[in-house]
Amino acid sequence: MLFLFPPTHVDKVQSPRPQNHSRGPWHPSREQFLPPSPLSSVPPPPSFPPPPQPGVPARLPALLARREEDMEAQELPCVLIDCIGGKHGVYEDHAEFLKERFCLITMKEYLENKNFLGKKIRAIYMWYHKPVINEELLQSLPNLKIVASSGVGIDHLDLSLLSSYGVKVSNTPFIVSTDTADLGMALMLASSRRLVEGHQMAISPDTEYFPADWLGAEVSGATLGIIGMGTIGYKVAERAKAFEMKILYHNRKQRNKEEERAVGATYCKKIDDLLQQADFVMLVVNLTPQTHKLIGKRELQLMKPTAILINISRGLVVDQDALVEALQNKVIKAAALDVTYPEPLPRDHPLLKLKNVIITPHIGSATVKTRHLMKENMTESIQAGLAGLPIPNEVLL
Repeated sequence: MLFLFPPTHVDKVQSPRPQNHSRGPWHPSREQFLPPSPLSSVPPPPSFPPPPQPGVPARLPALLARREEDMEAQELPCVLIDCIGGKHGVYEDHAEFLKERFCLITMKEYLENKNFLGKKIRAIYMWYHKPVINEELLQSLPNLKIVASSGVGIDHLDLSLLSSYGVKVSNTPFIVSTDTADLGMALMLASSRRLVEGHQMAISPDTEYFPADWLGAEVSGATLGIIGMGTIGYKVAERAKAFEMKILYHNRKQRNKEEERAVGATYCKKIDDLLQQADFVMLVVNLTPQTHKLIGKRELQLMKPTAILINISRGLVVDQDALVEALQNKVIKAAALDVTYPEPLPRDHPLLKLKNVIITPHIGSATVKTRHLMKENMTESIQAGLAGLPIPNEVLL
């Protein structure tokens, strides 16, 4: 572990080494002279890492004991992460930023030395829903104070369990809203104008001409139904207004009249009314027991046969079996999905074989700027939580 800050204290200032060598070699830890040794004229051997300190398991290498001393000297709070780099790890450039503020402990390090490291970990930095948090992990982290989770969704966390251990939770809801709304619009445009199909046609070695009757659907002036008018949903409405779309929305609570007028949105108290009128239905809700499979066979049959379903929320908000059937039987025209269940789908899943489906790999917040802002926001939440200050974007039960 490379620490970037100097130690904040010095335990003891050693006395200068005495000049009189006749009484034998001087031992700095006891500040006294030892009896003369016949080997006193032999150069001292190279220094080695000190033996483990009391309380450190005997199986740990001396280097780990030295790391413990470094942790204490630097006074950097220990934070558990899954790993650095790889498929789901913290980005390497993010890790350098985090190391300036925390002592990072990977899951591999923790699992190899639970007894030693468990009591030192005070926060968990959860990136890509990793590391997975369960009761066994919580029981082994007695000093855990906060879990900082990236993104908006918290369906991967058991909030009641975390609360029972006195652990607070934060997420990054507002940082991801702009990029996620942008992606929702991109999927709507790509699916309506059949961009993926058109690209495949244009590059195919079998293509000899472009058919004149290869047509898409217009977006400007069409009706967009937004299910879930939170921060992201409202930003989608702002963008849709620029396309002169008629905007309907369904939400747990109706927006105030001023907000509705600003984007030209009309509230549908019943979701059925929205589904029957919309040319595009966009899902922008959190996954909860109430929204699990919110869109199923009945809801799909209420939609226009020319309608397109767009999902930028969570895969489980849609009954995927019902969606496959609706797409195969032309109950609806198409679907554009940034989320599925599971992710990725099995390679033989029927959704992957349909031409009227666009699937992206859950990239709603996947821009360089947004991921850096997420990192900074999560860092601020951890620092605030450990300092006993109000936590930005704290998730409350």
